[in-house]
Amino acid sequence: MASPRTRRLLLDAESIRNRLAGWPLIEISGSAGIPPEIYRFTYHVKGLYVDATGNILERDTHLLEINLSLGYPRRAPQCRMLTPVFHPNFDDSTVCIGDFWAASEGLDDLVIRIGRMIAYQEYNTKSPLNGLAAKWAAQNAAVLPIDTRAIAPPSQGSEQLLSGPDAAAEARVVESTPSPLVPERAPAVARYDPDIDPWSEKIIISP
Repeated sequence: MASPRTRRLLLDAESIRNRLAGWPLIEISGSAGIPPEIYRFTYHVKGLYVDATGNILERDTHLLEINLSLGYPRRAPQCRMLTPVFHPNFDDSTVCIGDFWAASEGLDDLVIRIGRMIAYQEYNTKSPLNGLAAKWAAQNAAVLPIDTRAIAPPSQGSEQLLSGPDAAAEARVVESTPSPLVPERAPAVARYDPDIDPWSEKIIISP
């Protein structure tokens, strides 16, 4: 008889394949293990990144790696972006999911939630991994989310559209205080300068 962890991995693999089949915004771009313990996902979602000159620009393709460690699902998956993302809850090596992960959450739900985070439909400025991104998000809430489309595939029989007007209204935002001078949707809205970042201390919530 398969172990509880193996049964969970098999259930995750089936759920992800079924839910993302044919969905253009999120695709499984690789996996390793039988059943899979490592996944790579490609998001075709608008997000932000910082270029070599310090400008914050839009990016519409992102690559995520998820590693299901031996402690999974009791311990949260190890998630890291393989492409740059400018977001309060991402850094170079980690996606902060510890403040909402529960063993009862399906891996497919987590993958979709991270897509919503990339699009700035969800973000948390109270416990940021990237202090400058948290400050920027608080000051520029009026131009968020970056991508207003529904990130999750429509449920069976649903009439959900890729660009539903309610997507922005459903964004989950914590401590969002708009700046009185919010730029219009210009692609370059700030410059990265860690020397003047007043939120430089990183706070990581462990699962």
